[in-house]
Amino acid sequence: MSWIHELLAGIGVGLAGGLTSGFMGVSPGGGLVVFSVLLLGAEQHVAQGTSLIAQVPPTGLAGVRRYWQGGNRSPLPWIIWIGLGFLIGGVSGGYAAVAVSDSFLQWAYVVYLVALIAALALRRERKDGNDEIGKRRELPWLPLLLVGTLAGFSSGFMGIGGGLAITVGLAAGLRVPQHQAQLVSLIFSVIPTTIPPASIYWSKGHVVGWPAIIGILAGLWVGTDLGARMANGVSKSVLRRMMIGFVSLMALYMTYKALS
Repeated sequence: MSWIHELLAGIGVGLAGGLTSGFMGVSPGGGLVVFSVLLLGAEQHVAQGTSLIAQVPPTGLAGVRRYWQGGNRSPLPWIIWIGLGFLIGGVSGGYAAVAVSDSFLQWAYVVYLVALIAALALRRERKDGNDEIGKRRELPWLPLLLVGTLAGFSSGFMGIGGGLAITVGLAAGLRVPQHQAQLVSLIFSVIPTTIPPASIYWSKGHVVGWPAIIGILAGLWVGTDLGARMANGVSKSVLRRMMIGFVSLMALYMTYKALS
């Protein structure tokens, strides 16, 4: 593949990952892994390493701004405790990933996505009166730390950024309003928390070429902003259903790749 084809394919990967990231309030890693396999033909380790490196720059900043303009807020203690857990889990997940095969990672990825689908599907809808934006300001530190650790480990082990785990952990586990949970998740696409696991993948050579990475970054900047604009005009129940659909499609595709 020539550098111009790598660049264009990278832009396609970034746009697709950014749109899903901004619209569903998750870090773009989940989409980047799948679209890197689909559009760049990358092996699993390479797709995950590329995803983590692409998430080091603050590509989710536009999405955070759109959620902020929509009236959503994110308490600082949440970011601190989730961030601490994220760093611990990220390093552990990165070292674990480079020690296993592509096939093992693919099946682990599928199992993780299925677990997220179950958590979202089993979550009961709240009445509108109990879901005012910004109502959840105080949460105990230990559950936040655990959410961050799980998100960090999933990020390092599967190269997905951890945003899905943060969104589901806050919304389904800690009963945080959906838009607010998605804002917190996107904040972690601005903070360079993927540097430790990304450096592990980089040291093993599990990355695509620089033209593709540059294209991915450009696509992410545009796609995340567009996706977040769309999300602010959609209800929480529609967002949840669309997230279930998106994660289900990812799980089906990765199951196909693992079986082939």
